[in-house]
Parts: sequence; structure tokens; C-alpha cells
Amino acid sequence: MTVASDIERVCIVGGGTAGWMTAAALANRLHGLGVRVQLIESDEIGTVGVGEATLPHIRAFNATLGIAESDLMRATEATYKLGIEFCDWGRIGDRYIHPFGNYGPTDDGIPFYHQWLRLREQGDTTRLDEYSFPVIAAENNRFRHPGSDVRQVESSFGYAYQFDASLYARFLRRYAEARGVERVEGKVVDVALDGERGHVRDVTLADGRVLDADLFVDCSGFRGLLIEGALRSGYDDWSNWLPCNRAVAVPTDSRGPLGPYTRATARTAGWQWRIPLQHRVGNGHVYCSSFISDDDAQAQLLANLDAPMQAEPRRLRFTTGRRRDFWKRNVVAIGLASGFLEPLESTSIHLIQDGITELLALFPTRAFDPADIDEYNRRMALHFERVRDFLLLHYVATEREDSEMWRHFRALTLPDSLQAKIDAWLTRGYVVPYQFGLFLPPSWVAVMLGQRLMPKGYDPRVLAQDDATIAARAAALRGAVAQAVQATPDHADYIRRSPAAAGLAA
Repeated sequence: MTVASDIERVCIVGGGTAGWMTAAALANRLHGLGVRVQLIESDEIGTVGVGEATLPHIRAFNATLGIAESDLMRATEATYKLGIEFCDWGRIGDRYIHPFGNYGPTDDGIPFYHQWLRLREQGDTTRLDEYSFPVIAAENNRFRHPGSDVRQVESSFGYAYQFDASLYARFLRRYAEARGVERVEGKVVDVALDGERGHVRDVTLADGRVLDADLFVDCSGFRGLLIEGALRSGYDDWSNWLPCNRAVAVPTDSRGPLGPYTRATARTAGWQWRIPLQHRVGNGHVYCSSFISDDDAQAQLLANLDAPMQAEPRRLRFTTGRRRDFWKRNVVAIGLASGFLEPLESTSIHLIQDGITELLALFPTRAFDPADIDEYNRRMALHFERVRDFLLLHYVATEREDSEMWRHFRALTLPDSLQAKIDAWLTRGYVVPYQFGLFLPPSWVAVMLGQRLMPKGYDPRVLAQDDATIAARAAALRGAVAQAVQATPDHADYIRRSPAAAGLAA
């Protein structure tokens, strides 16, 4: 695809994951078109950089840039990821894995979980997890790349990465600079608007240098230096639905088996993450300051670590929500500058990717067509709102009432969009599909069943199938999954024997 545009200069304000992902994508897509791309970054200003878990979509982003998986993994100390394990969400003691794959095949348009619901009604006690290769592989700390034979269960899943986000930013910086992106060291101290259209004309750095551009991309983090500081986009605060507003993060040594999955454990006032990399484990506690103090939240995290710390804990503050305008005039906000949703389902880097993908699809001319800007804002609003609903599902699909936070969620009035989704599920196990949104029906099934949100019925077409035949197919599928997992290598050994090994190579 060729970008038809008269944009000659692009200025990205801010580095980190969002800035360098944007720079790399622009360098790749605009190569040979004579567009100058500059990125302003200050060594004095730190980046949040605690995001370490991704979704399978990141593989398409890297592939578009021509990045080899082994090069990426080696540079970022990455491990593979088959899904996310959720502990203590429905009830204390519960656990389930949200996998990157479906549960069994679809038979004549009927998803397999409807047949499982029928078997369960008849007294079958098998877990739905037993029909998912990525779940059983993750539970056994095993990994292999998907097979090419679509008839085999080991071909029917996706995977992502768990990596060091700061190393990923450095990796993409090298990529972008090699393709002509100019990094400018400095701190922006002033933003000037033109008097005619109110566009950002230029930015002034602390040393007096002035940089102008046709298009500015705001990757300045929570501050939103351009989109909010200069253009007053406004912010939709979603704290009423997602009240967690703080986090404390700390790396630890790696101990025990190397799991190909991220873990999210529900706590009294939030949840704790655990993300295993090749050289360390990332840990953190996301919480709501209305229900727990900062010191108690940190103490709760440290009391539940499974290995010695490698650094002192780092505290963060945020407000969940999104900019009212992601793109305003000649400024597009990407990353934390565009909004923030807690990383319960590893969506932070994916929302950066969405912002970049939509910008490239609607890349402007200097006329900045209002229709393009409106369409970008419409699409990004849907991305954020549908992720918001999926995250909120985890908090409200629960039987917990053991702390103030969980009682808050039990009494919460939900967004109409989420309530409609839950109502359709409870009636007959139907997941209303999105035409535009990140999480597909299998993801909703994983969370709703994993957190004890059981439907009253199932697809009536299942009744036309012979019960003995359903049971025999289910048994065969369980056996195929178990056999395939048994033949799958240990996750750590698989990496260690590959060109992707970095920390594990030692």
C-alpha cells in the first residue's frame, strides 16, 4: 500500500514503547516517500515501561516491519505466551487460563462449548480446559509453534510474547534510526500554535531549539503534552467502572519452571501480575487507593513474591479512561497520551498498535480532512470502550464479597454494552460477536465460564445430535489434546535450544 500524502515532516514527541513503535512503523511505511521523521526524547524523563506482556497481534506488527522472531526475542529477553492465568477471581481458590485459541472445533456452525454444556448437564465433570491445547500446554509449562496441519489440535492456537518493554523500545529505536528516523535529545518546554487553524506549529526545547512539522504524534505519556496540554482534548474518566488507579512494580529473580503464560491473581483491592522473562520475572500490584493504602498495597505485593527482588519497588499513578479526541487538528495521541486501561488482559501495547494501524490507514494530507479525523476517533473510541467492557467483566463476574472492593463491584451498574453481552450469555450461552473489537467470542467464553457465569441454556441445535456421539467426539478430542501436549517440549528447553535464547542461553 502506498501512502498518498503531501506530509513532509512528522514529529513524534516522546520515546518509550509508544514512540519507538510509531517511529518504526512510519519508517517502514513511508520509506522512499521523502518524509522526514523526528522523535524528541529526553533522557531526563523516564518512561513507564513496566508493560511486559503482549497479545498475538504483536506478531503481525513485527512481521510487517520484517523483524525476525528470534532476533526480537533475543534482544528483549522474551518468552512465549499461550494465555493468561487468572487466580481467585470467581472465588478464592479458583483458577483458569484465558488461552489464545478456541475450545474444540466448530461443528456445523455450533461452537464446541455448547456440546460441553450439554455434556455437563448430563453429569460430565470434565473441564472445558481439557479441550484446549494452549491451556493444557501452559499448565504443563510446555510450548511449540503451531503446526501447519489444520486437522491437528496443535495447529489451532495463537501465541504472543512476554518481553522487557524497555528493551523492545531500544530494539525498535535501532530499527527506526537505521531507516532514517532522527532522534532529538531534549525536553519540550513550549508548544506554539498557528493563528489560522489552531494547529501545532512547532515545539521549543529546553536548549532553545525549535522543531516544526506538518504532523505531530503525541507519545508523551500520561501528560499528553500536545493533545491535552496544548489542544485541550478533554478526558473521559472511567474510574466509576474501573477504579484501580495505582500500581507498584518490582522485578524478581526467576525461580522454578518457566511458564508460557502470564498470571493475574485477584487481591482484596486489586490484582497482582507475574510475568516470566528469560532473565527475570516482572511483578506488580494494580490497586484502588480508595480501598487500600499505598504502603499496604506494596506490603501485600512483597508478601506474595516467590523470589528475591532485583530492584526497589516502583510506584505509579493513573486514571483509567481515554481522550475525548485521540486525533485533534494536526496532533494524534498514541500510547498513554491517548488514554489508559489497566493491563489486566495485556492490552496496553496492543492499544498502541491499534493507534498506529489506524493512523497509517487514514494517514493525512496537510489539509487534514475532518472526515478522516472523525473516523479515526470513532475507531479508537470503539477499541477503548470494548477493551473497557472486557476488563470490567472480570470484576463483575464474581461471587466474591470478602472485601470492600468486591462488594463495590457486586453493586455496580454496568455499561449498557456490557450488560447486553452478559444477558445474551446467561440466556443461552450466546456471545454477541463484535464487528469491530479486539476480543473474539472464545475470550469471552473463557472468562465467563472461568468465573462461574454459567448460562441457563445452550444452542438448541445440540439437541438434534446424538448424546453418545457427542460424548465420543469429546473423549477423542481430550485424548488428542493430551497426546499432543505430551509430545510438546518444555518451554524453557524449547527457547534454550533456539536462536531466541538470551538470558536462558547461560
